[in-house]
Amino acid sequence: MNAAAGSSAASATGERTTLAQIAEEAGVSLATISKVLNGRSDVAASTREKVELLLSGHGYQRRGSASGARSALIELVFHELDRIWSMELIDGVESVAKQHGLSVVLTVTGDRHSPGKEWIEGVLRRRPAGVVLVFSELAPELRERLRSRAIPFVIVDPAGDPSPDAPSVGSANWSGGLAATRHLIELGHRRIAAITGPADMMCSLARLDGYRSAMNSAGLPIEPSWERFGDFHVEGGRDRMAELLALPERPTAVFAGSDLQALGALEAARSVGLSVPEDLSIVGYDDIPLAQWVSPRLTTVHQPLRRMGEEAAKLVLELGRATPASTPRMDLATSLVVRDSTAPPRG
Repeated sequence: MNAAAGSSAASATGERTTLAQIAEEAGVSLATISKVLNGRSDVAASTREKVELLLSGHGYQRRGSASGARSALIELVFHELDRIWSMELIDGVESVAKQHGLSVVLTVTGDRHSPGKEWIEGVLRRRPAGVVLVFSELAPELRERLRSRAIPFVIVDPAGDPSPDAPSVGSANWSGGLAATRHLIELGHRRIAAITGPADMMCSLARLDGYRSAMNSAGLPIEPSWERFGDFHVEGGRDRMAELLALPERPTAVFAGSDLQALGALEAARSVGLSVPEDLSIVGYDDIPLAQWVSPRLTTVHQPLRRMGEEAAKLVLELGRATPASTPRMDLATSLVVRDSTAPPRG
């Protein structure tokens, strides 16, 4: 058996449990225990899960080489790489990694909710210093397998609402939607639409709730047809905006739940001969670098993506050094950036 696997575990009562005892309890050989501990792929999934649960239940920790065995990497995991949006997070993680003499490895896997199950085998072999995941959730079995190998992880949460026991860094989505909509109301708009993200993502719903709260506080009606769910991409913003502009009474302003959707809304308005902001005011969300270079420059909600990456990287390295008394959760403030894509309505 690989010596790095150690030989015993400390139970919650402080008693020592040997790997031989765990093997007997699991009904497998010591060689199988060793394969699980070393991230080998030639173990049946059901057997691996049983062993991981027993190791975790007995409080197993690698002895001696547990921290030293980690590679000098922070693994940053996305379900997709968007060159504009993702680069802000990557820059933030890389800046902290460099300060600690670490490199960053990028992995693309799974869907927007969670990484693919095939990912876990690779990360257990790589044993990075920490894992930063840009997902709305991490399945309990994946969390347990990372913890059983003492690999710290943090979820960067611009896109969901992770479980209370998952360390995470997020932003104030509801406040952002509220600020964006209040800005349009203060300009004099009354027919204000919202294009948020996918209906199954918590951040989409939170930004939409902020919009609704602002409208309700101002005593303004919310037409059901003015609320649209997009996909956070340019195409989604363009298509949903085209639907809104085809209504018998079109809105005079729109809050888009991402800058990319705001750019799509801008394209849809221009395609039917409308001027922004004279005929239609648009507010985005994220404040990606491109927002200040398009014409007109985009009014948007600043989501501190780079700082979210920085804080996630700092947190995952802290978790690698010590276990906190409670699960860390950090929510960073958003702020409205007023530029040229919003103005009072005509007439």
